[in-house]
Order: sequence, then C-alpha cells, then structure tokens
Amino acid sequence: MRRDPNIPRGEVHRLWLDSKVLAGNMLGDPTNRIIDVYVPHGQTGCGLPLLVDLVGFTAGGPAHTNWKNFLENLPERLDRLIRTGEMPPCVVAFPDCFTRLGGNQYINSVAVGRWADFLLQEMVPFVEQKYGCGGQGRRACFGKSSGGYGSIAHAMLYPDFWAGAACHSGDMGFELGYLPDYPKLLRALAKYDNSIEKWLKKFYEQPKVKDTEIHDLMTLAMCATYDPDPDAYWGLRLPVDMHTCETIPERWKNFQAWDPLNLVETCGEGLKKLKALWIDCGDVDQYNLVYGARRLHKRLEQLGVKHVYEEFPDDHSAIDYRMDRSLPFLAKALAA
Repeated sequence: MRRDPNIPRGEVHRLWLDSKVLAGNMLGDPTNRIIDVYVPHGQTGCGLPLLVDLVGFTAGGPAHTNWKNFLENLPERLDRLIRTGEMPPCVVAFPDCFTRLGGNQYINSVAVGRWADFLLQEMVPFVEQKYGCGGQGRRACFGKSSGGYGSIAHAMLYPDFWAGAACHSGDMGFELGYLPDYPKLLRALAKYDNSIEKWLKKFYEQPKVKDTEIHDLMTLAMCATYDPDPDAYWGLRLPVDMHTCETIPERWKNFQAWDPLNLVETCGEGLKKLKALWIDCGDVDQYNLVYGARRLHKRLEQLGVKHVYEEFPDDHSAIDYRMDRSLPFLAKALAA
C-alpha cells in the first residue's frame, strides 16, 4: 500500500457545483461545492460504474485526493487496485460536504442542509452527465464512520438509486456511540452559562482548537442532524437535560428514528434490491460501533438480506486499508 511510481496514474479533475438545494441552510454554509473526480488511466469515464466517497467527520471529499505521507491517498490506491486487476475501472467522485459543525451524516436536515438531496438530485447527476458514467444499477456509495453511516442510511432509504454500498465502522447503536459523549459536552457548555451559542462563538474565535473541543462539536452536529430545532441557534438543542444529563424522551426518540438498527425495520426489505452490500468494523472500535455492527449483521441475516460482514483486529482510526477489500467488491458487482 506504498506508492509505486511505475503504476500509470489516473486523472483527478476538480469540478465546482453551485447547489440549489443547499441554499438557505441554517449554518450559513457555502452552496458552491468542490467535487473531485477520479478517472482511471487510459479512460474517459464513459460507460464505467460510479463510486461516491462519503468521508468521515472533520473531512471533505477532497481530503482523500490530497497528498498523503507514508501511504497511498485514495486515487493512488485506485491506481494500484485497477492496475493489478483487483478491481475493474470505475469513476470515483469525492464531493465536499463539510459543514460549519465539522462534518456530515449525508441526510436531509432543516439545520445542516438537504445533503441527501444534494447527492441524489445534483451531485451524482452532474458527474454522470459530464463523464457518461454510472446510471441505474451502476452506482454505489462508500464511506467510513460518519461516511459509513451515510452509506448504510442511503442504501436503506434509497435502494432504487444506489445499487451498492460499503459501510466501514459506521454510526449505529446510537445509545452506545452517542450518549456517553453528553456528560463531556455538558461540562464544556457549563463554562459558557450552558449556552450553545456562546460555546460555538468561542470555538470559532480561538486561534487553536483542542481535539476534545472538536469531539464536542461533533456531538452538537449530531443534534442538528437528527433532531433539529428550527427556532434555535443553528437548529441546535440537546436530547438530554443540561443539569442531570437525563435523556429527554421525545428528543431522543427523534435520534433513534435515524439509527440504522431502527431504519432496518422499515427499510430492510429494500436492501434486497442492492447488487452489493459491505459492512465491517474493528473489533476494538473505541466508539463501541462494533456492537451496533454486530446487531445489524444479525438482523440482516434474519431478514435474508445478502451482504458481506467482516470484523478486523483494529480500532476506529486510520483504517483506509479496508477499502482494499470493499472497493473491488463494489466495483465487480456494478460491472457485472
């Protein structure tokens, strides 16, 4: 997985798309978005399957096309996999879906924006029209962490649009992955009179932010995604009591509705339409996501949904190497 200078390089094209569906989002995020597009060496893209990279929290698609120390970036990984015959040629799109709350879960939210609509109605059609790639039955999404959530959620919600999905360490089992973060967030907010607005303004005024503050920002982002309040600052309210940290049932219910472990109960049958579904997670994932992954795998087996499920001996961090298994799996299914 180190760079090999002898492997012919594909091309990465940088496109811009000014979104209409993202206009008026409560965060004030820009609507003009970068989309990097990888086209394999010797190809124009015409007639090839399309893969869409949904990146994890704190990143945007172009982060995966950037130079990377020691190991390959994703275009270099694709060059190797295609050159060695491990995967058939594909066009791969890397949309910038970063937000002021630090990331994206790739669903529609009155606060964060209509990100599912951006992908389905604007970004994918734009890339497919320009390169003559993808199309019905020949497009799939993949991602890790928040991007893994986006991939599995899209597979469940839009199985007539996507023909495949790969979820690496995706958010699921929300009570295990999210609720443990609220005591830390409450202690941070207490220093600012329990004001989310004051905390956010201080966050953006600082010349440097701490890792713990970014994690608190991520916790807030989930609130704006799953349970937005259109009357609150940036649509933000918490699903817990600020004094006791007890869950507020009606708000936490809104979170739970978006948990893949609950979505599968209403959308699971649609997954049978997919050509390929990949789910994996590290067996010592520090966010406890492996337990949600195991539950989803168990339920999919009960429903008779064909899929690949793997656990690997690692945690949540720096697991791009897992794409050496998932991307060929998706590409072969789409090319068949």
